[in-house]
Amino acid sequence: MRKKIVAGNWKMNKNLAETGVLISELKTTLEQSSDAEIIVAPTFTNLYYAFEELKGSDIKVAAQNMHQAEHGAFTGEISASMLKSVGIEIVILGHSERRAYFGETDELLLEKVKTALKHDMTIIFCFGEELEDRKSEKHFSVVETQLKNALFGLDAASWKNIVLAYEPVWAIGTGETASPEQAQEMHAFIRSTIAKAFNDSIAEEVSILYGGSVKPANAKEIFAKPDVDGGLIGGAALDAESFAAIVNAI
Repeated sequence: MRKKIVAGNWKMNKNLAETGVLISELKTTLEQSSDAEIIVAPTFTNLYYAFEELKGSDIKVAAQNMHQAEHGAFTGEISASMLKSVGIEIVILGHSERRAYFGETDELLLEKVKTALKHDMTIIFCFGEELEDRKSEKHFSVVETQLKNALFGLDAASWKNIVLAYEPVWAIGTGETASPEQAQEMHAFIRSTIAKAFNDSIAEEVSILYGGSVKPANAKEIFAKPDVDGGLIGGAALDAESFAAIVNAI
């Protein structure tokens, strides 16, 4: 049975003091009985602090990005081994903001994925279409191409370390949300595409999260769809009560 997961991507928000407050609030607000695996992704400077503060809790810590090289003259970058050395076993790769603002390509992301797998990290791999792709009805082909270029060259065993996060770019931070039916349609397409490329077992076991303006008001309906296994949450993850309500919607 595949995992239900709710991950909070804090992006470039929360300094050290604010991180401490939010972590404290999350530990008291989240119900320990939730069936979901809970993940938070603070900024790089607060990862070790978050890891230490959340030891012994049900909340795991992820990094928002990492470099594909093991080490070297890459000013400002962070390697997989650096993340592992401070207890981080999960990394988000391919977020639409990394693609749009920092020029990350499918080819680059493949290298990052390979490096993370080499270090036995769990990868939350993000992908999704732009508004123009949806309007021109190219959304299925865009998603298939992103998956094919970055993940379909992997061996079957690597998929135990992959979590997928479908994020329609037009619904991130805009207040717009794909309808539960649109989310289910795409998630079912993703699963069938993986089944064709690999096998039914991998397709049925991989968790596929929805990311795109998930809120307490719409989480339950979205998460109720059979192929939606949770969410990658942005803005709502910065408020403990909102995030807890989303987690409890699983």
